[in-house]
Amino acid sequence: MSQPRVLLLEDEPQLARIVSESLQSRAFEVTHAANGLQGLDAIRQADFDICVVDVMLPLMDGFTFVEELRKTDSQTPVLFLTAKSMTADVVRGFELGGNDYLKKPFSLEELVLRLKELLRRSGNTTEERAPETVAVGAYTFAPLKQELWYAGELVCKLSHRESELLWLLVQQKNQVLDRKASLLKLWGDDSFFNGRSMDVYISKLRKHLKKDPAVEILNIRGAGYKLIF
Repeated sequence: MSQPRVLLLEDEPQLARIVSESLQSRAFEVTHAANGLQGLDAIRQADFDICVVDVMLPLMDGFTFVEELRKTDSQTPVLFLTAKSMTADVVRGFELGGNDYLKKPFSLEELVLRLKELLRRSGNTTEERAPETVAVGAYTFAPLKQELWYAGELVCKLSHRESELLWLLVQQKNQVLDRKASLLKLWGDDSFFNGRSMDVYISKLRKHLKKDPAVEILNIRGAGYKLIF
């Protein structure tokens, strides 16, 4: 399956490099442009599955780029990546055809999850689909059936939310699963109430997985959770 093709418009060289390398390490194909004019040239020469666009760009800003893009392309998802966070700027971005908005500084994990969600909605996704079963230490997890097995016996039928959360953790195995990004993906917002709900589900998953001491869900303070096994 081909890699999602991302057009990144960002004029800060260091940030552009970090974001590009991070996305490439997660199986995205990235083309970088330093301003809106370069971005339009790139669009004319190749097809992209999604655009990540900074608003504050030289020569042609991100808003103008998207305005020009939407004259000929109404489908490709656009995520604005910017320090601008005034309500008027957010509204303008959406009115011009933006699909999402992420404020700097941002978590790379949140960016990846937001991109995957936009690709999923647009039908351009190559996001990893849940398999019938996957090993979690000595356990067998069946995401589609929402079942957890151990030593050939059914441990429990997981709730839909438990299964979603465990699948996110499995996909990020041995890496930090960003708390805010996970809340946005599964609950739709990162409110305190939803955060407490996620903590409860994490506690439930820990109890379900306690038969194998090699399997742990670590709480990474200020960042999120990490599933190790």
